[in-house]
Amino acid sequence: MAAASSKTSFDESPERIIEHVEGGPAAVGDTKCDLDLQQHALYHEALALYPNDESIDQAQEKAVVRKLDRRILPLLGICYFFYYVDKTTLSYAAIFGLKDGLDLKGEEYSWLSSSFYFGWLIWAIPSNLIMQRCPPAWYLAFNIFMWGILLMAQAAARNFAGLLSLRILSGAFEAIADPAFMLITSMYYTRSEQPSRIAAWYIWNGIGVAGGGLIGYGIGNIKGALESWRYEFLVVGAFCAAWGIVLVIALPNSPRTIWGFSHDEKLIMVARMRRNQTGIEQRRINWHQIKEAYLDYKTWLFTLLGFVANVPNGGISNFSTLVIKGLGFGTLETALLGIPQGVLVVIWIGLGAVANKYMPQNSRTLVCALFMLPTIAGALGFLLAPANAYVGRLICFYLTGSYQASFVISLSLITSNTGGQSKKMIVSGMIWFGACIGNIASPFFYKTEQAPSYPLGIGSLLVANCIELALFFVFRYAFIWENRRKEAQREALRAAGYEETDELNATAFADMTDKENPNFTYVY
Repeated sequence: MAAASSKTSFDESPERIIEHVEGGPAAVGDTKCDLDLQQHALYHEALALYPNDESIDQAQEKAVVRKLDRRILPLLGICYFFYYVDKTTLSYAAIFGLKDGLDLKGEEYSWLSSSFYFGWLIWAIPSNLIMQRCPPAWYLAFNIFMWGILLMAQAAARNFAGLLSLRILSGAFEAIADPAFMLITSMYYTRSEQPSRIAAWYIWNGIGVAGGGLIGYGIGNIKGALESWRYEFLVVGAFCAAWGIVLVIALPNSPRTIWGFSHDEKLIMVARMRRNQTGIEQRRINWHQIKEAYLDYKTWLFTLLGFVANVPNGGISNFSTLVIKGLGFGTLETALLGIPQGVLVVIWIGLGAVANKYMPQNSRTLVCALFMLPTIAGALGFLLAPANAYVGRLICFYLTGSYQASFVISLSLITSNTGGQSKKMIVSGMIWFGACIGNIASPFFYKTEQAPSYPLGIGSLLVANCIELALFFVFRYAFIWENRRKEAQREALRAAGYEETDELNATAFADMTDKENPNFTYVY
């Protein structure tokens, strides 16, 4: 029998659920999984050789994980570096003459900041579903290559309308980045490992902030035939396009096809993922899972989280240089002062990963809430400090970056708590859908007439942070409630003859959602 019918629901009767999992490990080979024969064989062999977690040698597993870390995390990290530098290129172009060069008026710069996310908003969900049908690493690489090409094209913009159109297209191609990073992380790492690995590649966001300052200043001072701000787009775009070509060769598409690992290492790589109960690969789009995703209240909570977490991000990404410059610093000083801002983001994310690792089990939402406190304090300090307290207000502005640690750990709540490939694509897409709306709205809180202190912009950051803090507690108690409900259902299953321990292999790689899978437990 099939390990997972598209109609299975955890709310069905115990007897109905048992029908869907009683096929045992062989159910992984059901043709409904839409996996090729080589993949079937690898999964069967892995589960036969390692029928339970205790049969995996811990030293060998740790060696495989270290090898995966060296292979995957630097590639995703450097990709994320370019991802952030790409998005802040407009900000650095602004201090090197973009506004005057294109004769921008009124809110046109804010529209340029937001337009990027209109393309993302429109293409986020379709792009996620296309990725499910494609080798994910190659699809990501293609999109990165196109970022670079479009960024280089922005150097040729002659007016507001031309640059606006190119930024909308750039946003569409960047829509896949974060969901792709999350998917790739969930394919190779267990749920307990995912927060630190997401932090490992997201931390390059901070390196991008710091490095972006140096890169932006260096490029902005190129003396050539073009205006200084045009070189910002041209040089960064060329590096992005080149990196897309590198990823085609270096980034693996799946545990089955990854090169540089022995067959035995691949078997360990696959068998250890049984713990996740979320599957690894599934190329067939399951429309029942898509319907479930949109009817699941947690999807909309994640969408709201994406929105409130990115109201601060949209403003800081595009206006941080203008805010810092408005504190009385020159262009060179402004570019250089972006470095400590980025270093602090790296420190915040690193501290968040360490705190999550050493806190008791199921402390993720508490760690997220903890790291919201400095950013709230920083926003308050910036708003309440005297106008001439330049250093104090700069320090407060730096403190607002702590929310990055909270958002990074919250991303692991999606990868760890969503089962079923199509559902995972939708849920991971929806948090970035919310992020788009937040990033679109945010620049308009930074009113031109309120420069350089932008009290409304900093105020929007404060309000969004307070809502985000409350959301983490909503998530915590929602997952606790879901687990109690799951355990009550498992009790009914056990009473009907269902042996949970014996059936972990049957559901591990089946394309079952978190609601459908009787062995799924939410982490929080």
